[in-house]
Amino acid sequence: MNDLLSQSQDYLNAETIQMLGSYVLSIVAFVLILVVGRYVATKVRDVIRGGLDKPKVDTTLTKFAGNFAYYAIFLLAIFAGLETVGVETASFVAVLAAASFAVGLALQGTLANFAAGIMLLIFRPFKVDDYVEIADETGFVRDISLFFTRLTTQDNRLIIVPNGDIFGSTIRNIFAHDVVRVDCDVGTDYPADIDATREVLLEAARNVDDRVTEKGEQAALTALGGSSINWQVRVWATPDDYFRLKQELTRQVKYKLDEAEIGIPYPQMDVHLDELNGSNEAA
Repeated sequence: MNDLLSQSQDYLNAETIQMLGSYVLSIVAFVLILVVGRYVATKVRDVIRGGLDKPKVDTTLTKFAGNFAYYAIFLLAIFAGLETVGVETASFVAVLAAASFAVGLALQGTLANFAAGIMLLIFRPFKVDDYVEIADETGFVRDISLFFTRLTTQDNRLIIVPNGDIFGSTIRNIFAHDVVRVDCDVGTDYPADIDATREVLLEAARNVDDRVTEKGEQAALTALGGSSINWQVRVWATPDDYFRLKQELTRQVKYKLDEAEIGIPYPQMDVHLDELNGSNEAA
């Protein structure tokens, strides 16, 4: 009887040791998978950041791509480690999918801005310091983030525009090229000679210093208005000189027209009263 109890006890001890050894091995494997997964995730993140770390690639995009790869690989490592220790991960995946769906519905506007931010960072329709017209707002681009874009207006006001509004509307990048045209719209009196007026306006354009002379200058007749002959005087400038030369061009146009005694009319209306023949009879 004692021999039977001793054998049973030895069998239980051996089974317990085997079970503990199996648990220890599973825990060691779990830890090793996490360590290796984190190492691989870190290396992949560094490789992505290094490959995208170029002057033409936005810093925000490189950080996002690297962090996304890091967390994706590390999450897969966690699931693999849980499977190793015998934890069923299917329920976790289902809960995670349901939670992601609920969060997506609650934050659909934010996710739309996020997706638009990714598209803006990839296609780069504008960059920092560009002067743009986006979503009915105009200003200098100061920052492009994943959810919104910051603009600074000429009067130094900060405007924050959601990326979803930007990507879904027309984008006008005024300073996208090295040279930009400077326009001045002006109206002149009808009695003034058209050819003489054109020469005066061209002389005003030639008097603008620091313009891009290779592009020339133009004085275009645009319309015969209700009270004036409408012109558009054009010169070309670099983006840094745009606002200064626009003011100088307007100044020169006014001075040259005054020197030539060519008037700049203001809108007016002539009212003619016709005298009625006869007298009104009392009803």
